[in-house]
Amino acid sequence: MEYPHRRYNALTGEWILVSPHRATRPWQGQQEGIADENKPQHDKNCYLCPGNERAGGQKNPDYANTFVFKNDFSALLNDTPEESAEENDLFIAKSEKGICRVICFSPRHDLTIPEMEIEAIEKVIDLWQKEFTDLGNRDFINHVQIFENKGAIMGCSNPHPHGQIWAQSSIPDEVQKECIMQDAYFKKHETPLLLDYLSKELQKEERIVVENDSFVALVPYWATWPFETMILPKRAIQNIGELSDGEKTYFADIYRKLTIKYDNMFNISFPYSAGIHQAPTDGKDHPEWQMHMHFYPPLLRSATVKKFMVGYEMLANAQRDITAEQSAQKLRELALIHYKQQ
Repeated sequence: MEYPHRRYNALTGEWILVSPHRATRPWQGQQEGIADENKPQHDKNCYLCPGNERAGGQKNPDYANTFVFKNDFSALLNDTPEESAEENDLFIAKSEKGICRVICFSPRHDLTIPEMEIEAIEKVIDLWQKEFTDLGNRDFINHVQIFENKGAIMGCSNPHPHGQIWAQSSIPDEVQKECIMQDAYFKKHETPLLLDYLSKELQKEERIVVENDSFVALVPYWATWPFETMILPKRAIQNIGELSDGEKTYFADIYRKLTIKYDNMFNISFPYSAGIHQAPTDGKDHPEWQMHMHFYPPLLRSATVKKFMVGYEMLANAQRDITAEQSAQKLRELALIHYKQQ
């Protein structure tokens, strides 16, 4: 459709307004600065580099691959006492237990995922699996959120390649929406929603960005952000712990290829927030759940023009100008060789 229309998000039950005709309007909004990409391999002032002291006073080991540690300023604490308050159904609060960890992807300060070798990215996935199992097996942990914020524009306070894991007692709202929709679909069709969705997308091909033997990266039909994408496995997988060794390689491969395309979009280190959604760790089987990885980049028309979610988006409904099909085509046509190596 080339005129205003709404698209339904089958994964969350929400709607998005799409306004393709607005993509041609002139833009005179905020221009974001471009971060300096000339970084040293080791920064003596970086609290994530090997051997350096962190803000909390701890010293990092001289790690050679990946490194994980408890966040020195955790948003969640594992010794939080059980407390609650409720008054007139209007003032309700409950304590929340959890664990926050930081994962350094590489000892090198100047590398990001698209510039790392596949073998190095596999080590990141290995660590994700180990942490998911360790945290998810704890009695008070019912959800494990693996995520990465890339770029200062996304609030990343340190350019050293890293991500985080927040594990907690409750299931967060965004994941809860997906729990409800996937469960309802599975009860009706007896197949995972996202597996059926991927099958239809592979038939249509118009929103596929890149694929390999085990994974597909695509722009969701209901995408909100201009160049939003999602990585999906081709078989039923509830959580990252179920990936075989071969699938880990393919996951690393598509993660790298997708982010190379992102960087090649505007020839910069492309910012985004990304995260893996997977089944709850509540000790139950979740055949309705299909593991997937979301990518939410903020850039719109150039390296300096950002998409804002304000006004109508905050008060009424998510809205986008460029269609999902147009975004997918732009990404699909980009090279798989990083612009720094071209």
